[in-house]
Amino acid sequence: MSPDPVVVTVDQTRCIGSGLCARTAPDALALGPNGRAVPVHPTAAPSHTLTEAAEMCPVEAIAVHHATTGELLAPIW
Repeated sequence: MSPDPVVVTVDQTRCIGSGLCARTAPDALALGPNGRAVPVHPTAAPSHTLTEAAEMCPVEAIAVHHATTGELLAPIW
């Protein structure tokens, strides 16, 4: 059985387009035409790299939530 999917969101008003997230989790995050991060897919498989990307964001623009419960999975400090 595969793990439950997660939903990745990016606050476009906070994102500064540093690209750290896209380099860390390229299967889940990319830089869009406006130079800011965007999720590659509406949902993703949970992964260490995705959690790391959310926690590395210098402006805390990325959030990873459990797709079913909505529980915030990253960033967690």
